[in-house]
Amino acid sequence: MGQNITLKIAGKDYSLKASTPEMERYMRLASEEINKLMAKYDEKFPDRNTEDKMAFVALNETVSKIMNQDKVSSIHEEALSLKSEIDNYLKDKTGN
Repeated sequence: MGQNITLKIAGKDYSLKASTPEMERYMRLASEEINKLMAKYDEKFPDRNTEDKMAFVALNETVSKIMNQDKVSSIHEEALSLKSEIDNYLKDKTGN
């Protein structure tokens, strides 16, 4: 099942299948973001070919993804530490 969609990325049409309406929405948002980044790289590097610019987009987005994963991991560790502190505090207050 799924919805057939066509996305234009860097001036080229791609026929894809979105498994859910939510996935279609994410795919469309992603293609818009890619095209915005490509436009910026077109201005910044007019002499570079599309393949090079797409590599820049991929690198930029992957770096952002890794940075966000690190932030989530750090926040998760902090939440676990706070939970432990709260548990210890409550244990001390209740004597359990």
